[in-house]
Amino acid sequence: MMKRLRILPIVFALVVQFVSVKFAFGQEAGNMQGAAAPQLPLHLVSNFFKYPATYVLGEVIGVAVNAKGHIFLLNRGYHPLLEFNPDGSFVRSMGEGSGEFEGAHSIRFDPQDNMWYIDAASNMVIKFDTQGRTEEVLGMRPEPWTWATHVIEHAVPSKVAFYQPTDVTWGADGSVFISDGYGNSRIVKFDKEGNYVKQWGERGTGKGDFNTPHSIVIDKNQTLYVADRANNRIQTFDTDGNLKQVWTGLPGPPWSFCITPGPNQVIYVGSVGKIYKLDLTGKVLGVLGHYGRTPGTMDWVHAVACPDEKTVYVSEEQAWRLDKYVEQ
Repeated sequence: MMKRLRILPIVFALVVQFVSVKFAFGQEAGNMQGAAAPQLPLHLVSNFFKYPATYVLGEVIGVAVNAKGHIFLLNRGYHPLLEFNPDGSFVRSMGEGSGEFEGAHSIRFDPQDNMWYIDAASNMVIKFDTQGRTEEVLGMRPEPWTWATHVIEHAVPSKVAFYQPTDVTWGADGSVFISDGYGNSRIVKFDKEGNYVKQWGERGTGKGDFNTPHSIVIDKNQTLYVADRANNRIQTFDTDGNLKQVWTGLPGPPWSFCITPGPNQVIYVGSVGKIYKLDLTGKVLGVLGHYGRTPGTMDWVHAVACPDEKTVYVSEEQAWRLDKYVEQ
């Protein structure tokens, strides 16, 4: 019963965000910038991922690619984390029966190739080393039994406690940035040893505030990009939290980000029924997709991964599918 109660806030938040995003999606017809953008020359690779036929996935909500080119699929089914070779062949599954995968939300690989997993239901951000062992944990898991011993029920949580976090990225000095997303609507900065440094933003529509910061990435110049999803905008900051730019008039509400490696970086944005591509000034370079649940269409693009500019992996939350698109 307690586990079900802890899920209720995230369910409510998702309902609220669906209403907000549906409204934003309905308004995008007036977006001349998006309408003028060319079609991205990306094509679906049919039936790319090969995994056991007995594996039934849940909502596919995360995807990441490690330094070896292996693709990791995060979903809310009985086999929460699947690993694939670069050719799409199945390697293994992980996390079956683990309490860590209570409300899986996203995965990322840091510059040292450690995997970071974000669980929105348990308010945890967990770092796994390259061997798959737990190395660091940020956040505090709800523990209802402590109310009867040494914690005041519903007391104000500490600054290091998350409320349904969504994503993570890292600075050149090892700093960690968490988008603490559905509940707190803030960005939290930690140093390389996991110590709290600062936070910025709160729920609102003003510049520097957020309404569900759902994804975060950082470029080679140490500019942070935050997907301010329910405000239908992208905000950029320096690593001290100083606001740099606010991008509006986008082709669709920003749900998810990936940023390409190399000297000429671009950002792919997952949205509702589409993905689109931006340069680092916010210019829309192209758009792809239309709403649907079948292969070749897109629904809620909860995560994207782009190991290079010509390859994009697209997680389909409602369709329970991961797709690969390549430029031909």
